[in-house]
Amino acid sequence: MKIVSSKEKSETHSELCVTNNTAKMAEAAILGFLQNNESIPDSGKFAAELNLDHEEIKNVIKSLQGFRYIEAKELKRETLVLTDEGKKYAAEGSPEFHFFSAVPEEGSISKDDLEKKLEASVFKIGSTQAAKKKWVAMGKQVSRKVQHVEDKVKESLLQIQQGLELDQESLNSLKARKLIVTQGWTGYSDVKKGPCYAPKRKIFATDLTRENLQNWKELEFKEYNFNAKGQPLDAGHLHPLLKVRKQFKDIFCQMGFEEMPTNNFVESSFWNFDALFQPQQHPARDSHDTFFLKGSMLESSATEFVSWKILSQLTPSTTRELPEDYVERVKQVHESGGYGSRGYNYDWKREEANKNLLRTHTTAVSSRMLYALAKGPFTPKKYFSIDRVFRNEAVDRTHLAEFHQIEGLICDRGLTLGDLIGVLQAFFSRLGMPKLRFKPAYNPYTEPSMEIFSYHEGLEKWVEIGNSGMFRPEMLQPMGLPEDVRVIAWGLSLERPTMILYGIDNIRDLFGHKVDLDLIKRNPICRVGIE
Repeated sequence: MKIVSSKEKSETHSELCVTNNTAKMAEAAILGFLQNNESIPDSGKFAAELNLDHEEIKNVIKSLQGFRYIEAKELKRETLVLTDEGKKYAAEGSPEFHFFSAVPEEGSISKDDLEKKLEASVFKIGSTQAAKKKWVAMGKQVSRKVQHVEDKVKESLLQIQQGLELDQESLNSLKARKLIVTQGWTGYSDVKKGPCYAPKRKIFATDLTRENLQNWKELEFKEYNFNAKGQPLDAGHLHPLLKVRKQFKDIFCQMGFEEMPTNNFVESSFWNFDALFQPQQHPARDSHDTFFLKGSMLESSATEFVSWKILSQLTPSTTRELPEDYVERVKQVHESGGYGSRGYNYDWKREEANKNLLRTHTTAVSSRMLYALAKGPFTPKKYFSIDRVFRNEAVDRTHLAEFHQIEGLICDRGLTLGDLIGVLQAFFSRLGMPKLRFKPAYNPYTEPSMEIFSYHEGLEKWVEIGNSGMFRPEMLQPMGLPEDVRVIAWGLSLERPTMILYGIDNIRDLFGHKVDLDLIKRNPICRVGIE
């Protein structure tokens, strides 16, 4: 806590008194002038004539205008002002004039001796400008070419200070040397009496105090402005993605779904690919499409602080904890099939399954949840998740290396493709997309699989909005789920519907380091599916 001395308090009080007195003087000058004159043509000239601060005059005009004592028009123009260097030349003269004056009228002077007589900046600029204007002959010896010169630079700068006009050539020369700059000027013109004009401002009561209420007949209260905006509140703002995410989450919850834990961005290849019956030679498992973790990165950065024994436990490139009996069943179904499948007929490698990666889809979480469900007595479940996933993709207007995936699944006995279509109709109808079409598709872990299309009223065409299917027996049976249990699932991105709802055509304007903070502060409330 800062302790303010009595001297500082006194100085502050004095400054406030001076400011208030200046404002009162400016107000009295304006109202008094208009009492006997029709208008004030220019606030700048008015302030200069009365030797008053123009900024104070502007503030008073704005205040009086607000109370309709006066009327005024805003005035904007550009003026030329001297830079610090220009002010120095206007007061002391230009470097070329000093350079010329230092050269003797008769004979010559060595360049070294001349440099010793002048300041470094004067010598450097002056020698260049004097030679350019052909005032002197430059060499090892410096001599005059003319006997008399005029310091036109100083004269021009003084004229600008006095508000006089210069020819364009002189202005261009001074601007090129950065001796003058253009500065915006604002003021008021045609200042005249308003509908509530009075030679002296009335003092209005502004507070509803006990004394003011008791004497209300004798007082005139300030008019209340119901259209005035209050001070903006400093508070956090939800990102558009979070607003749309909340709407999707509410819809899932209304339909009786339970949210899955999606807090692990790093996943093993086993849960991300192998458990989903995705073969190890599948293109999606290539490093061009997936971000794999490397243990050497951690080792190189942590060697100085952690022992090698601990490092061997922290190295994230591979996983060390997988359910061995389940891994064996997954290996068998990949190599030789089972549960009505021939498998992929290849040598399944544990090393590939152990590789850690940034999950490419939240279906890796679904596989973990279904495996956990299979370990106990079977209970029908509805699960959903909305979280971030990662793909090694080139970044452009519609693709990022990280984005959000929405996934829903239902696990129950005897489910069919008709159940999937019915659930999708109910789900997307709540999103305001009742018109759906389905197209057969291929996914390694769903059969049958369908792409989902919705009719876009604005574009007047069918657009793809998601993917869906029924998890294959080769995925579900090794987990230990009963044979008659089926799982229907669908997924879509969070970014695409958000971009449509908020009219954003470049995904990099929505998510990432290029996002405009004003977009976060000013985006409207999201109501998915509500007109």
